[in-house]
Amino acid sequence: MTTWSEDWFKGTIASRHMLAWRGVEAQHVVSTMRLVDTPDEQDLLESLLEGSKPALPPTAKPKHYLLVTPFRYSPTHASRFRPPKAKGQWYGAENIYGACAEVAYWRRRFILDSAGLLEEILLTEHSFFQAKIRGRSIDLMAEPWVQARAEWTHGSDYSANHAVAAAAQERGVQWLGYESVRAPGERCAVVFDPDCLSEPAASLERTMQRWICKASRTSVMFMGNGQSFVWGF
Repeated sequence: MTTWSEDWFKGTIASRHMLAWRGVEAQHVVSTMRLVDTPDEQDLLESLLEGSKPALPPTAKPKHYLLVTPFRYSPTHASRFRPPKAKGQWYGAENIYGACAEVAYWRRRFILDSAGLLEEILLTEHSFFQAKIRGRSIDLMAEPWVQARAEWTHGSDYSANHAVAAAAQERGVQWLGYESVRAPGERCAVVFDPDCLSEPAASLERTMQRWICKASRTSVMFMGNGQSFVWGF
């Protein structure tokens, strides 16, 4: 049964800001280098691959590609605030631990959804970077929204999240804050509008951290920047 009300939008939409970490797999150069013998061939292959991708979304100002890439795709699988085949969204977490926890969940999902990988151990390299979010938002961790916490944090049923995201966007909400399901208590953010994303004061590239992920169907480990996190399943 739905426990939240659209009346809750009244007085709770406000301009907010947040610094958020996001992790992306950093395998593209290694993968394409297997197919080329010279730097010129590498550049040509990367150019051809870029031309085959959907167009970048229009933004008020030019953005770093890591800030806008999610918005160029419409994935067939659902995410917490996006139905299948809907426009992509940008997800991040307030700290590295929360960001790693979210990526760890999807690495294990990848293995569980691939029959040939169920007994395999996958080693992948990931880049984590920080971005600044500023714009009209709601906070699902604050009153009155937190009263429906059980719906926002359901492990597999995203129907309430999809409904609130759609209703929020109809009201001009650009992003929302929510509690991580994979790292309870940690704050995350989902961005609907790329115009509310920008590089942090130190620049996105300067915040970049390299992490290594070791994933299997029973555990996921992240190591990087002098830290390590492990999740068992």
